[in-house]
Amino acid sequence: MFNRKTIAILVCPVLALALVFACGGGNDYFEEYDAKSGGAASESGSGGEAAVMTNVDPATAATVSGVVSFSGDVPRVPPVNMSAEPDCMQLHGGRVPSDRIVVNDGKLQHVLVWISKGLEGKRFPVRNDTVSLDQDGCIYKPHVVAVQMGQYLNITNSDPTTHNVHPLPKENREWNKSQTSGAPAIDYAFPRAELKIAVKCNIHPWMQAYIHVLEHPYFAVTAADGSFEIGNLPPGTYTVQAVHERFGEQEMEITVGASDSQQVDFSFTD
Repeated sequence: MFNRKTIAILVCPVLALALVFACGGGNDYFEEYDAKSGGAASESGSGGEAAVMTNVDPATAATVSGVVSFSGDVPRVPPVNMSAEPDCMQLHGGRVPSDRIVVNDGKLQHVLVWISKGLEGKRFPVRNDTVSLDQDGCIYKPHVVAVQMGQYLNITNSDPTTHNVHPLPKENREWNKSQTSGAPAIDYAFPRAELKIAVKCNIHPWMQAYIHVLEHPYFAVTAADGSFEIGNLPPGTYTVQAVHERFGEQEMEITVGASDSQQVDFSFTD
């Protein structure tokens, strides 16, 4: 017959395991760990099958570049209203334009351009460059960033006030961290691919950014002149997709040969 000591030995490990999963220590926790350490979560392809590591020969790699334009009347977006936060208003000399739609001389900024099809079943090393997202003037800068699964996003606070970084993913785990002025950077690597992860500041509700997380390193976000470049691409046939938070998506199929350089341009309208 079991005595009280024996029952405690049997029950405690079961309760401990239940508490781990009840407190959010289930699959999301381990997948985040794997993505940061180069584990299975960042190495598997879609469908859960192990993908094959692809080594790209720089001598035969292709480059895709282009410009994203906007035609027609640019939608009017109200300026940022910081009247509820005098400390933020003092960081600007006057009117603060919105950064959600930025068109310069007909060229559209903050557009994600990426290879959406053609790389299935392949795995590529995680990019070792760090992508930065700063809080400057009570605005996220830049408004749109893109990272590869497992690549670190470096979030900083350049303001003299406290901010709150709160990504709202659907496929990744939601998190929420305060960041005081001069605090150390928040370094985070997303373990799952996901487009259009909205980021907000709970303290300053007008602050918003978007994070795109891709399985592979073949992506870019358009600059102020609408330009982008995707390099070191293995020869093949691909679908190139352009994504804007308001204007939606466009796609174009291309075929690039060895050492090929191809121009791919997109044009959006409201």
